Amino acid sequence: MLIDTHVHLNADQYDEDLTEVIDRARAAGIDRMIVVGFDEKTIKRTMTLIDEHDFLYGVIGWHPVDAIDFTDDYYEWIKELAKHPKIVALGEMGLDYHWDKSPKDIQKTVFKRQIALAKELKLPIVIHNREATQDVVDILKSENAAEVGGVMHSFSSSPEMCDEVLKLNFIISLGGPVTFKNAKQPKEVAVHVPLDKLIVETDAPYLTPHPYRGKRNEPAYVKLVAEQIAELRGISYEELAAATTANAERLFNLQ
Repeated sequence: MLIDTHVHLNADQYDEDLTEVIDRARAAGIDRMIVVGFDEKTIKRTMTLIDEHDFLYGVIGWHPVDAIDFTDDYYEWIKELAKHPKIVALGEMGLDYHWDKSPKDIQKTVFKRQIALAKELKLPIVIHNREATQDVVDILKSENAAEVGGVMHSFSSSPEMCDEVLKLNFIISLGGPVTFKNAKQPKEVAVHVPLDKLIVETDAPYLTPHPYRGKRNEPAYVKLVAEQIAELRGISYEELAAATTANAERLFNLQ
């Protein structure tokens, strides 16, 4: 059994065949999935999905790309929704310096507000980081995010930065890029990170693993991620699956 710890089943890409996508994941041994909502539309869909399926859990928060749209009303709305027993973390939050929709100072302010909320609600944090690693780490330190900890979603930095993150009570999540032929750092991290600090994800419908790269991703493919990491580490798929499942259960307090 595996847990896909970060999937966007709330995305428009699944409007036509969501039931089939979920069925394929379950048939592949993906017994639980964590659906991430990061704006008004996807948060609403997340709440519906977790109420409809007992094996789906939710993470809600505000994406840094859309930080400029974050209002006090949205803050209060997320705070209230996060009390749902199947909301297991806040996020994905963080910094994204690739796109220029939201100025960096606004991203940082929204990130800090959500860290404070996570600490108030005693929920772990799911971090989005794109081209902003040092600033993300600096904010996690300054805001004492280690108090609740969390996960660095789709980690793409170096083994050295992996060690820095682990010191802050965050664990590492790897997805499709670890299967890419030329993805040097994810492969190095897959071997470097302690097995009890690792979880797996798809980020579907994005970041599709080999050999389906370029097509729509789906949660069934998290098995390809786990198989690749097991091969890189020289352990069995079963051992990798058991460890990452236990890690996800512990981090997200899953039953």
